[in-house]
Amino acid sequence: MNKFTVDVAVDRVAGDGVSLEVARAGKGRPVVLLHGFPENWHSWRHQIPAIASAGYSVLAPNLRGYPGSDIPRDKNAYGLLHLVADVTALVRASGFPRVTLVGHDWGGVIAWAFARLHPDLLDRLVILNAPHPEIYVRKAKRPPQMFKSWYVLFFLLPGVSEFALSAGGFRAVRDMFRRYPARRGTFSEEDIDRYVAGLSHPGALTAALNYYRANVRLGVGREWPPGTIDVDTLIVWGEQDPALDAGLLDGLDRLVPRLRVHRVPHASHWVQNEVPGEVNRVLTEFLTT
Repeated sequence: MNKFTVDVAVDRVAGDGVSLEVARAGKGRPVVLLHGFPENWHSWRHQIPAIASAGYSVLAPNLRGYPGSDIPRDKNAYGLLHLVADVTALVRASGFPRVTLVGHDWGGVIAWAFARLHPDLLDRLVILNAPHPEIYVRKAKRPPQMFKSWYVLFFLLPGVSEFALSAGGFRAVRDMFRRYPARRGTFSEEDIDRYVAGLSHPGALTAALNYYRANVRLGVGREWPPGTIDVDTLIVWGEQDPALDAGLLDGLDRLVPRLRVHRVPHASHWVQNEVPGEVNRVLTEFLTT
């Protein structure tokens, strides 16, 4: 059971043709937290109390396809424009004209796109270990990122990747959370069980993989119009990420002029869980400065 130092209520918000489960806490200007693959709003368990205690309200959804949010069957329902439209619905549900948006992994990709398409709805943007789509598309075509992106091609194989990830009681997923963080023990067995339980729900694993399958051409279509993101932006990057090279930060300041980067040499992909104290300090300083 979660033990929070602030009250957390879970309710539902109507998204873009789906119903989203959303954890809420605190009062004040809103901060929306978008989790990554293959997690859920529990990914932000260390950040929710810190943000709420700093005088903000928090909305942390389970993204579409992750129980108990709706799980559309159509692969195209996970296209980037639908994911961005869900965030627009969360802004409306916040009761404020603008929000601060925080995204990790796929949540970060959605946050990048939202900032490009709807800067008028943003106060600030925070990205944790999620590449800017324009830079990722270029870097993924050559080393070292090319070699780190092998798993994306594997995830595009319907049925094959579902079988491999779910075999042996989701052994591959469990090993990922146990072995890949730079700090061993970052995820408790209870944390891992929670994520596996979500993926075990009928249709949920395929839904999570459909984020990749519906957006494999991310960055070259109308879903990603080129241009700068003119909003105050904080990047927090764990430099030991096994899937995303730190070189993805090179040249980012040309696309995001109002940029601050905080590198964490001793953390990997799940930086907000590996070094929650450091992330919370940097995040709340950015929110309040």
